[in-house]
Amino acid sequence: MLRSVIISGPPAIGKTTIAKGLANELGLKYLSGGDVLKEMAKDQGFNTDRDDFWDTEAGMSFLNIRKRNPEFDKQVDERLKKIFLNDNVIITSYTLPWLVRDGVKIWLSGSQEASAKRMTIRDHISIESAIEIVKKRYEENKMLYKKLYGFNFGDDLSVFDTVIDTDGLGPDQVLEQAKKAVRNFYDSKTTSRS
Repeated sequence: MLRSVIISGPPAIGKTTIAKGLANELGLKYLSGGDVLKEMAKDQGFNTDRDDFWDTEAGMSFLNIRKRNPEFDKQVDERLKKIFLNDNVIITSYTLPWLVRDGVKIWLSGSQEASAKRMTIRDHISIESAIEIVKKRYEENKMLYKKLYGFNFGDDLSVFDTVIDTDGLGPDQVLEQAKKAVRNFYDSKTTSRS
């Protein structure tokens, strides 16, 4: 039986693109941990309608509030864990792979420069701004998750079933590798039960 798939990785690595592609291929619902966090930002009075909300001044302002209140992240993670345990979904999340046991966990790796280039196309900003944002978000996430949960985001990849290096690959190539990882995971589970 298909269970949830979690796509994780550093900021602007292409998680959403791959997760939506997998959801479409597998006929599953797509959910982003960032969307749940955005709902909470909206509850705090932020206008979160833009796709690039996290890269805006308002998004950065909310992230600063979030840093001072770890309950935001814990509430998001609790919601995601419930969904993960009760539904078959494709989820993008920075933290969920370290917080749950089952499902397929895929880490997308790649250089910060490649992530910044993706961001320049997606958000129509300069490469210098994109590099600054990518580095800042990565370091802030790393510190926050170490403080909240004790794991080393981006360093400890032992919880992942597959690591895909996205550098030099297009979205279709990364999606093919992700589909293969899901198939291999479930083929191995089926074989081990026989």
